[in-house]
Amino acid sequence: MSDIHRIPTLDEYGTFPAYVARPDGAAKAAIIVIPEIFGVNAGIRAKCDAWARKGYHAAAPDIFWRFAEGEELDPDVPEQFDRAIANMGKFDADACIRDIEALIHWLERTQGCGKVGLVGYCLGGRMAYLAATRTDIDAAVGYYGVMIDQMLGEAHAIANPLMLHIPTADHFVGPEAQARMHAGLDDHPKVTLHDYVGLDHGFATESGNRRDEAGARLADSRTEAFFAEHLA
Repeated sequence: MSDIHRIPTLDEYGTFPAYVARPDGAAKAAIIVIPEIFGVNAGIRAKCDAWARKGYHAAAPDIFWRFAEGEELDPDVPEQFDRAIANMGKFDADACIRDIEALIHWLERTQGCGKVGLVGYCLGGRMAYLAATRTDIDAAVGYYGVMIDQMLGEAHAIANPLMLHIPTADHFVGPEAQARMHAGLDDHPKVTLHDYVGLDHGFATESGNRRDEAGARLADSRTEAFFAEHLA
């Protein structure tokens, strides 16, 4: 079962939309799915639906709702890719963290979810890292997160498990940034980094030109095992 819910903001400014998919029976836990810069499109909804089939209560918030609510974009269409980049320039990470906290509260208090995990992609991967440093999320996973190397000063605040998937040929997160991430996080007891040699940004998208089937399956299997361990 899936539908769109309006989630109250923490500051009572209003509500924001989230695609919610529920399992047939009682949920194991909840998983928040933070999209790339292309909105809660068919691929992100498919990821939520897949988590619901695995027994989780899944929710994907519209992270651009303040200026482009409901917009769904295709990264393989140049004009839509450019639109997504423009939207990213308007994005406020601090406001998004507050929305993530609001969604955590909604899942715990109104949906009866005892534990909440989070998985994010691209910009959502960056937000997975920030959720691990700034919220009480029970476990977080980031795929090809951008700008994490510029936020390593917050790593000391990570209290719950965090896993990051890093494609070594990521043209948005270059070798120097990847090296800084490893230097800053390899020794952190709560953080696990996985490198994917030769893969590029977006390799785990559900469809389209960027997907690498073998890499996506490997990363997704690691993510599933990670949540099974830490959200039990």
